[in-house]
Amino acid sequence: MFSKVLIANRGEIAIRIIRACRELGIKTVAVYSEADKNSLHLEFADEAICIGKAASAESYLNISSIMSAAEITDSDAIHPGYGFLAENAYFAEVCDSCGIKFIGPSSENIRLMGDKVKAKDTMLKAGLPLIPGSKGGISSREDALALAKKMGYPLILKAKAGGGGKGMRICHSDVRLISALLTAQSEAKIAFGDSEVYIEKLIENPRHIEVQIAADKYGNVIYLGERDCSIQRRHQKIIEETPSPVVDSRLRKKLGELAVKGAKSINYSNVGTIEFLFDSEGNFYFMEMNTRIQVEHPITEEVSGVDLVKLQILLAAGEKLNLKQEDVLIEGASIECRINAEDPKNGFLPSPGQIEFCYLPGGKNVRVDTHIYTGYFIPPFYDSLIAKVITKGKNRDEALNCMERALGEFMIEPIKTTIPFCEKIITDSDFKRGNYHTGFVDRFLDGEEEEGRIGK
Repeated sequence: MFSKVLIANRGEIAIRIIRACRELGIKTVAVYSEADKNSLHLEFADEAICIGKAASAESYLNISSIMSAAEITDSDAIHPGYGFLAENAYFAEVCDSCGIKFIGPSSENIRLMGDKVKAKDTMLKAGLPLIPGSKGGISSREDALALAKKMGYPLILKAKAGGGGKGMRICHSDVRLISALLTAQSEAKIAFGDSEVYIEKLIENPRHIEVQIAADKYGNVIYLGERDCSIQRRHQKIIEETPSPVVDSRLRKKLGELAVKGAKSINYSNVGTIEFLFDSEGNFYFMEMNTRIQVEHPITEEVSGVDLVKLQILLAAGEKLNLKQEDVLIEGASIECRINAEDPKNGFLPSPGQIEFCYLPGGKNVRVDTHIYTGYFIPPFYDSLIAKVITKGKNRDEALNCMERALGEFMIEPIKTTIPFCEKIITDSDFKRGNYHTGFVDRFLDGEEEEGRIGK
């Protein structure tokens, strides 16, 4: 087992990792930027070291600074959390070359699944169903138009190395396709350093459902149920729940077995997710694999009883899975609302600044993962996620009722947050019936926001 883990991240996920390490008896090192000098994860870690200025490129994305911090503190492992360098294959390689364990999958796994075109080809060979689309990247307008003529509209352009909606454009005509191709390539180049994009048939108003898997270095792979992540705005998740309202036990088993099959086909090790899109007729298709811990991992922990962050650490240390598939028991239901420092009434503009008063919800079956506190200053330089509210119940209705209460108790002043927006969604009659899809939140957006949507 590791003696000291450096957490190459910030915010609530850094605190989550520190807690897991402490329970495993592992010392921790927090890294921070100049803008995060008052962040809570510095107080909880055993050591803290500044790695650069406020900008991510000069701190949390600065591999040389992070590696120097690891060497100075004699850390023998690095946990990347999510975002930043979590799915950076080069970073994983650097860790290995320095004799420091990267807590995650191999750099080969990260690189392969990070290339969306190669990932699709790999999963197709493993037997997973794919969305119809280009067999590789599209570089010319002629190729794009030829494929569009063959497949028919609507289509969607996606960045080969992408995620989070960047480099993604919906197209309903040849004119839109040509203009979107140039824009998507440019955006992908800026965001990922790779301008290549590919084309898929657009599945309109799908459900986004992902399967949590865990794998050791000895070929053992299990799945821990699914999460429905369809409540999104601009391809960014807002609310997640497990189990999905549209997945029964038979389908759960089928999805899980396909996910295990996909992970085994690349000799995957550590935790990860296989993500699927469901169309309105119940057909499903492989979309991508995430080779890291997910933001929404807590809801799986709540219904399975498995600590996924501890499991990451144990698997990275070379331990065998202590669970067999038949031992996995999913009980009850759990829901997560992401709370962002954004103003929903003003186009979701970021709302950084000083928190003058903060009260976190509590009580039975309520969990809040956060790094904020009264007096904390939310910096303007990073992702706006400031908290995750997770509730659990014996069933979905009970978890929803608990969430409604929890959101009503949550107070953050004077910062604008997405708490009211989440309240609108979870109290909506269609959402309560489980009748929603990835375009569901459009009904809650004003006209200005509607016009700004991708594809409009």
